[in-house]
Amino acid sequence: MEIVLTDPIGLQKKKVNFIDYIFLPLINDKRDMAFIYLSLKITFIIIPLAICLFVIPGLHWSLYLAYLLILLIVFLGPYVLMLHNVCHRKLFKKKYNIFNRYVPWVLGIFFGQTPETYFYHHVTMHHPENNEPEDLSTTMKYRRDSIRAFIAYLGSFYFTGVLNLILYFKDKKRNKYALRILLGECFFTVLCVLLCFVNFKATLTVFILPLVFIRFAMMAGNWAQHAFIDQVKPADIYGNSITCINTIYNKKCFNDGYHIGHHLKPYMHWTEMPANFKANISTYSLNNAIVFKKLDYFQIWFLLMTKNYKTLAANYVQLGELQTTSEIITFLKSRTQKFNL
Repeated sequence: MEIVLTDPIGLQKKKVNFIDYIFLPLINDKRDMAFIYLSLKITFIIIPLAICLFVIPGLHWSLYLAYLLILLIVFLGPYVLMLHNVCHRKLFKKKYNIFNRYVPWVLGIFFGQTPETYFYHHVTMHHPENNEPEDLSTTMKYRRDSIRAFIAYLGSFYFTGVLNLILYFKDKKRNKYALRILLGECFFTVLCVLLCFVNFKATLTVFILPLVFIRFAMMAGNWAQHAFIDQVKPADIYGNSITCINTIYNKKCFNDGYHIGHHLKPYMHWTEMPANFKANISTYSLNNAIVFKKLDYFQIWFLLMTKNYKTLAANYVQLGELQTTSEIITFLKSRTQKFNL
C-alpha cells in the first residue's frame, strides 16, 4: 500500500547566521545544528530560571510549578531525544570532544538525567541485548497490557536499576563502565544533598522531581517500544519493536518513532529514518512488523494500560493484506503476552 509520510526528512535551507558560523566547523554533521539551537535555548532559558528559584527568596509555589511545566512540556522530550542522538552519534568533532560532555553532564542534570547512566544503559547495554532476557529493561517477562505488571517493572527500575546496571558491567568485566556510572550517580546525589541545605524547595523542583519523572517516562516509553513481541521470534527486531509514523512526536523529538529502524541501524541519522522506512516497507510487511500512525509511545503506553485495543487497532497501519478490526485486535493481543523466562 502507498504510505504518505509527514515526518521530517531533512532541514529547511536557510541563510547561515552568526551561530552557524561559530558551530558548523565544530560539529560532525551540519544536520545536527538543531541540537546546537536546542542546547542554547535550554542554556539561556532553563538554567537561568533554575538559578532564580534558588536565589530569589519567598517565591510563590505557582512559580515552581510554572518552571516544572515549562521543563516537562516544552523541553523534556526534545532534550531526551537530543541526548539519545548524541549518545549514538557524537555531536562535536574529536578535537572538540570536551564539548560532547555538555549535553549529558551540564544540561542533563536539569532533566533528571544522571551523567553517564543513560549512555551506558541505552547504547552499551540495551542495544546489544535487544530486549532479550539479558536486557535489564526487557519487557518479555511482563504482560504488556497490565498496569500491575508495569508498576512492578517501574518499581524494579526505580529501586534496583542503577545497581543492576553496575553489576551487569562488573559481570561483563567492564569495570570502567561500572565506575563511570557510579561516578555520575554519586555526582548527582551529592549535588542534590548539598543543594537541599541551600534551598530544599528549589532542589526538589529543579533536580529531584525531574529525576523521578524522567525515569518513569523512559520506562513507559521503553515499555511501549517493546510491548508487542512475536512469540515465535522474540529476538527479531521486526518482531520485538514498533514504529510510529506521522505523529507530532516525530516532529518534536527527531523522528524517535522509527524504533525498528533505529534498532536495525543504531547510527542512522534521524533525518534519514522516514526514507529508510519507506524504502523497506515490503520487508516490514513480510516480517509482520507493527506500525502505528498518529500515536506516540506514551499514548500507546496509556492505551495498553487501559486495554484500549480498539483505538490501537484504529491507528494500526496495515502493510499487507487488509484485516478487520477484530483480526487486528486479536493480533495485537497475541503480541502482549508474558514470556515464561
